[in-house]
Amino acid sequence: MESETRVLRAAGGFGRARRLLAAASWLPCVALGLALGSEPLLTALPAHHCRPDPALLPPALRGLRGSALLDASVPRLGPARAPSPCLLLRYPESASRARPNGTRPCTRGWHYALPAAGLLRSPVTQWNLVCEDGWKVPLEQTSHLLGWLLGCVLLGAGCDWFGRRAVFVASLVLATGLGASEALAASFPALLALRLLHGGALAGFSLALYVARSHPCSLSLPAGCWPQDSQPEPGRSCGTLQKLGAWTPSTAQRRRAPWLWVMHQPGEGRCGCWRRGRRVSLSYMPPHIPGATELDMLGAGSPQPQYHSVLELRQTCVAWRNGLILGFSSLICGGIRASFLRSLTPSEPAFYQPYFLGAGLEVVATVFLLLTGDRWGRRPVLLLGTLVVGLASLMLLAGTQYLPEWTMLSLSVLGLLASQAVSALSSLFAAEIFPTVIRGAGLGLVLGAGFLGQAAAPLAALQARSGFFLHHIVFASFTILALLCVLLLPESRGRGLPVSLQDADRLCRSPLRGGRPGADHLPLLPSSARPAGRQWGQDG
Repeated sequence: MESETRVLRAAGGFGRARRLLAAASWLPCVALGLALGSEPLLTALPAHHCRPDPALLPPALRGLRGSALLDASVPRLGPARAPSPCLLLRYPESASRARPNGTRPCTRGWHYALPAAGLLRSPVTQWNLVCEDGWKVPLEQTSHLLGWLLGCVLLGAGCDWFGRRAVFVASLVLATGLGASEALAASFPALLALRLLHGGALAGFSLALYVARSHPCSLSLPAGCWPQDSQPEPGRSCGTLQKLGAWTPSTAQRRRAPWLWVMHQPGEGRCGCWRRGRRVSLSYMPPHIPGATELDMLGAGSPQPQYHSVLELRQTCVAWRNGLILGFSSLICGGIRASFLRSLTPSEPAFYQPYFLGAGLEVVATVFLLLTGDRWGRRPVLLLGTLVVGLASLMLLAGTQYLPEWTMLSLSVLGLLASQAVSALSSLFAAEIFPTVIRGAGLGLVLGAGFLGQAAAPLAALQARSGFFLHHIVFASFTILALLCVLLLPESRGRGLPVSLQDADRLCRSPLRGGRPGADHLPLLPSSARPAGRQWGQDG
């Protein structure tokens, strides 16, 4: 907001210490990206074929070696005459030399074309997760995604109860240990359990970092708190201080829940803050500024933190609906993304092709959100992205046999780009509409819904990808329903972050309804401390 920007500038701005803190908070994202990139490496399927078994050949052919032995033992498939990955030739037992009359499963294991994805050994090659045991690879992928889901839900609530920093540090330590333990797994069940736990730890690591960084502009303001030479607008200053009371120098306050308001210390002025490395007291606040009385009321006594549960959303009228819509949108876009990616690579692709294709389009989607999210607003961009996803998915279903190949590729790229943008924007939207007291749990539910949608893709791949058509139909149909639901969302651009459940429940007005500009902005004083008689939207 403009008034908060003027206060920040008067307080010293985004100084060197804050810039270093912001840069340091980016570093964990590098480790998180490396951990996310481990999944394709673990499940990379190298080219393979059965090892020849001379004992199954007729006596006249048992002396063959090299390519001749391979031709006599393994059938060739397709125009490329590639060796069959899962079958051996069967010969009649009675004849000394005859032509093969059938096929049989592999008996001596497989030969793999290594290195695969730059690795000389992987879980696939170590435990032969191919052919009859090929279903174990989608099972491992599903287990890892379910770990992310559980981590988002459980550790998201832990962010609200124990603090973002505690969950971040604990998840980082667990993720490091579990990631190293995966390399030492002695069996596939052990790897399955480790991947589940590793996904949960990565989810807590990512979620705590996301929630902590959802207040970057606000966290800079208490560095100046209330310098003498600042003259902010009435009504905005107190909310700015109250929203960010966890950054006062009081150690006891910092250890409490991060949503506690700024409280004064008896005998030390109203509040002790820091400005450019020195302490500044809120006693400098001019007495005529509205809101000083509210700060005195909030600072009285030593209130203890009040913990809230995400289940309290059931008592709200609007907040639960907003969260449900964003969770549904995240679920749909997370699930349909695999269908668009498969349309881009209909055959078995090279290892790096789908990986870099998806990562590159995700970068483009992020740049698109940076250019449009603040300019157009969250709600219009989310509506546009959902519309593009729905149209692209329906056109792919209807025109598979009639549209030229370049049109199908264009629709797949557009749909994948839009689905990634909607997933990212749903997370950002959720962080802005859920109140601070349950922001971690609320955002965790939305992110968990996205991972639940992603888990549907490995399940559809269990039957040799035969379930992808039904998978695409279901999610394409749900996309149309999600498009209608997005119309009910409020616009969060330019509004203060809601603090209490009551504040979040008032985020129901749409910019399309008109009204006095700024009247639907969230008040910066909590509802419990708002003076009697002051009406909603009239406090600046």
